[in-house]
Amino acid sequence: MAEPILQVNDLVKHFPVRAGIPRRTVGHVRAVDGVSFDLNKGETLGVVGESGCGKSTLAQVLMRLENPTSGTATFEGRDIFKMRGSELRKLRRDMQIVLQDPYTSLNPRRTVGDIVGEPFEIHPEVAPKGERRRKVQELLEVVGLNPEHVHRYPHQFSGGQRQRIGIARALALKPKVIVCDEPVSALDVSIQAQVMNLLGDLQDEFGLSYVFIAHDLGVVRHLSDRVAVMYLGKIAEVGTEDEIYEHPQHPYTQALLSAVPVPDPTLRGKREVIRLTGDVPSPANPPSGCRFRTRCWKAQDICAEKAPELEIRTGTHPAACHFAEEHPHVVA
Repeated sequence: MAEPILQVNDLVKHFPVRAGIPRRTVGHVRAVDGVSFDLNKGETLGVVGESGCGKSTLAQVLMRLENPTSGTATFEGRDIFKMRGSELRKLRRDMQIVLQDPYTSLNPRRTVGDIVGEPFEIHPEVAPKGERRRKVQELLEVVGLNPEHVHRYPHQFSGGQRQRIGIARALALKPKVIVCDEPVSALDVSIQAQVMNLLGDLQDEFGLSYVFIAHDLGVVRHLSDRVAVMYLGKIAEVGTEDEIYEHPQHPYTQALLSAVPVPDPTLRGKREVIRLTGDVPSPANPPSGCRFRTRCWKAQDICAEKAPELEIRTGTHPAACHFAEEHPHVVA
C-alpha cells in the first residue's frame, strides 16, 4: 500500500449563527462534523455528495483558507493547522487548489501571463525573474493552451480554457497535492471530459495526488481510486471505486447511484430507482443519531438514538449505517 501523504482525523468546522442586539451566538452550522480519511501518494480520493453537505468547506479547511474548530490534518507527518510563517509558506507550495468557477476565480484585470506567473512572485525562489515568462508559457502548453496567448485576458477564453488556466496556476509551484473543488461543475459536458482527461494525464506525468470534490458520481468515477460519500457534514461510506459503484452499502450511496443516468437503454428498465422523500435537514439543526434517518427507508428506533460509526459491518469497506448491506439492484 502506498504511503499516506495527507491524513485527516476527526476534522470539525462549525460556523457560529449570531442573532439579536447585541449579537450573540445562538447556534452553529455544522458544516464539517468529524471527517477522517487518508490520501496516498499518487492517489485520487473523490469526495461526493449533495450541495450543502460540507464538501467545499472541507476543501477550504484543508487549504487553511478556514481554520478548523477541532481535529487534525497532517501533510507528510506535519500538522497543517500548527504551521506558521515559513513553514506555512512551504505548505502553500506543496498543496494547491483548483476552484469551482473559472469565471470568478481569475482576476479579469490581469493577463493570463500575470495570473499563471503570480505564484512565482510570491515564491521567487522557485523561478528567477528572467525565467518566469518561459515557465509560464511552458505551463500553458502543458495544459493544452497556446503559449503565445500570455498577453490575453480571461474574458477572451472559453470556460474550459479558463479552467485550464486555473490548473496551470495550480501547477506552477510543482505541488504534491491538489484539492480540486468541483473543477468541472460549471462546464459543458463535452468540456468536462476534456478537463478530466487533462487532470488524469497531469497526475500520471507529475505524480500528483488529488482530493477531487464533486456532486456528480458519474464524473468522479473516471478519475478516483477511492470515493468518500458525504452527507450533512459526515462521511457516510468510503471505499475503492469498484466497491462504491458495484457494491454500495449505505442507503444514501444507493440512492445517489440510482439517479446516475445509464447510457445503455437495455439496462434502464432493469434498475430500481430510489426516490428519497423530504428535504436535506439543516446543518444548523441536524437530526439526532444517524443524520440520514429522516429520509431513509431502513430507519428504525436505533437510528434516532445512536449515530452509526463508519466501520465495516458487511462486505469489504466501511459504511456509517446500522443496517448496511449491498444493494442488489443498483447498476452504475
